[in-house]
Amino acid sequence: MVHVLGSRVLLRPSDPERSRVFYGERLGLAVYREFGTGPERGTVYFLGGGFLELSGRSDAAPSPSVRLWLQVEDVAAAHVELRERGVDIVRPPVREPWGLIEMWIADPDGIPIVLVETPADHPLRYRPGT
Repeated sequence: MVHVLGSRVLLRPSDPERSRVFYGERLGLAVYREFGTGPERGTVYFLGGGFLELSGRSDAAPSPSVRLWLQVEDVAAAHVELRERGVDIVRPPVREPWGLIEMWIADPDGIPIVLVETPADHPLRYRPGT
């Protein structure tokens, strides 16, 4: 087995600066590190238990199979905050049939981002008898 020491999601945005504004200022992700110089420099953001790296540039549209899933403490609060920061909300928070509360947004290149809240009574958080 491969011994994995760390991981990150790599995105090649069509407009790196626009994406840095979106992820850094609008979503408010904290910067882990930056490297290189110029408009295509790399920026790595903390992403919960992993990292998100924006580096380089791509003229190709992102794959429709790529999604980001971000668990947050309070989706309703995130909804208010992101709306105030000018983020377009694709779908406001909804409690799904499987019990999670999900809100959908998209990055500047159209990559879907699902913000998820796991309610206190959800089986992912609570297990009867434990």
